[in-house]
Amino acid sequence: MSQKVIIVGAGLTGSLLTIYLARRGFNVEVYERRADMRIVNISAGKSINLALSTRGIHALDQVGLAEEVLKTAVAMKGRMIHSNKGELTFQPYGKNENEYINSISRKDLNVILMNEAEKFPNVQIYFNQRCTGMSLETGEAYFVNETHGGSSVVSGDTVIGTDGSASAIRMEFLRSKHFNFSQSYENYGYKELTIPTAEGGGFRIEKNALHIWPRGSYMMIALPNVEGDFTCTLFMNYENGEYNLNKLVARTDVTQFFQKVMPDALELMPELVDDFFNNPTGSLLTIKCYPWNINGKALLMGDAAHAILPFFGQGMNCGFEDCYYFDKLIEKHGTDWQKIFEEFGKLRKENADAIAELALENFVEMRDLVAHKDFLLKKKADVLLEERYPERFISKYAMVTFHRIPYAIAMKRGQIQDRILMEMCSKIDSIDELNLEEAFDRIKTEFAKAGIEEKLKLEV
Repeated sequence: MSQKVIIVGAGLTGSLLTIYLARRGFNVEVYERRADMRIVNISAGKSINLALSTRGIHALDQVGLAEEVLKTAVAMKGRMIHSNKGELTFQPYGKNENEYINSISRKDLNVILMNEAEKFPNVQIYFNQRCTGMSLETGEAYFVNETHGGSSVVSGDTVIGTDGSASAIRMEFLRSKHFNFSQSYENYGYKELTIPTAEGGGFRIEKNALHIWPRGSYMMIALPNVEGDFTCTLFMNYENGEYNLNKLVARTDVTQFFQKVMPDALELMPELVDDFFNNPTGSLLTIKCYPWNINGKALLMGDAAHAILPFFGQGMNCGFEDCYYFDKLIEKHGTDWQKIFEEFGKLRKENADAIAELALENFVEMRDLVAHKDFLLKKKADVLLEERYPERFISKYAMVTFHRIPYAIAMKRGQIQDRILMEMCSKIDSIDELNLEEAFDRIKTEFAKAGIEEKLKLEV
């Protein structure tokens, strides 16, 4: 391909997309607002470690990077729930040892992708280039150099905006007719904290787990790093409740809060107070928009098109899946960008909306339900039903995380399954009391009413 593609944003989705396009022979120019993170230490504090799962691994595998990436990851085989009293309960993610998710540093993954992209002679990445907009008529994109202030106009055969939730390319879309856009902020913020490595090295708590301190209106999670430390994230309401972010204003406030509600975590975090006040408060928002393209001149992808909450661990995986399906459409339509962009939007929009809703549901689950009797029974029921009715019953979590079933289908099936099982589990005290045949018959009946096929179509 002799065509040139301009990509705005060298984050995770932009870098992987660059590799896909370069492999097909396109000339790719990438413009990134930040400095090169391989040279300059980008300040931490808003990273939230990533959970790489089946969809993302599949997209990486198509360009030969899955094995290299997974070497830098730590397997998380389940949730480790920390009670108020410091009691531990482990909840496996899958039905067997092969079903787990992978904790990985955002920066480490981004570096791997950029290094791979720059191996191609038809790729050039320009850093410190802030996009100030583009012309949707000519396809020209405008940039200002963040170092010396010079400006430039860049043109190519098409422009793809992978510049995140604050996308400058999407801002241009807002000027066009018939573009729908919404953003919804949660009344929650987050603080990145750290559990350091143990003295002499190693992990202070269970290595192969995602740790959760669920406390109703707030919670903390901790994801392992290969070095032995954990990246923790405290999610907390801004205003409501006995404790909230607006009330934690003094160093003693933070210490007293942890002493009361997460004392076992406090013992693990010697730099807790410094981390809390030195790191910025992150925002949680969902962005939905459509259409994602304008006349074949520009396309939105990844968070620029569909930013979601981090509570299903699917933001990156969804963005990587975008890249995979986009590549398949190039294989189908060549360089007919208008046709590719329109089909891409129709294919991905309903699934992006579905995972946005699922992420919000999972926030409530992680925050409020993971220690509840009915929920624990439902998790056991999920496993038993998967074993008894293979390819006809898969839990909502497994459909999203361990399969490539479209998000929209996973949501429709999962919501029906969860509603019926939670209702049935609320009436029993032991999983032995659950009538699996009755549960599955009720689920089948609801599937039929909703027009959902009983047998799942599993993508390979």
